[in-house]
Amino acid sequence: MLIREFVDQDWAQVWPIFAEVIRAQETFTYDPAMTAEQSYDMWVEPPPGRTVVAVDGGRVLGTAKMGTNRPGPGAHVSTASFMVAADARGRGVGTALCRDALAWARARGYAGMQFNAVAQSNRSAVDIYRREGFEVVGTVPGAFRHPTLGRVGLHVMYLEF
Repeated sequence: MLIREFVDQDWAQVWPIFAEVIRAQETFTYDPAMTAEQSYDMWVEPPPGRTVVAVDGGRVLGTAKMGTNRPGPGAHVSTASFMVAADARGRGVGTALCRDALAWARARGYAGMQFNAVAQSNRSAVDIYRREGFEVVGTVPGAFRHPTLGRVGLHVMYLEF
């Protein structure tokens, strides 16, 4: 598996992953009715941010976006988001994307990385982030409406560099 910079031609493979994830409504707080164009604008980070894909051969297995979490006085903290194709989960794609984002943020001198809204029920993501050193610094109870579990908490997670 190779993680590389996203190029516009990748969208044809990223969009189905993105659509699958948001339509499931199990992990992201994005509108499940978003169009491909709206999704592209939300996912593809302009510089100085970065968007990447994890590929195996010519197939995109997952994608990540990263950048500054907040402007101005918060600009020293980074953030990132990750999506992995359903049939590629459990194969280390999410961990590889997370490690790539962390390396990118450290190389750019950020003081840490913050995840603003990690669904408490997304155990695989929470476990990956904890293994990489993140801590849950707060949970907003019932802030995420899961399609089968009902209202679950949204974690704010942080890793200081």
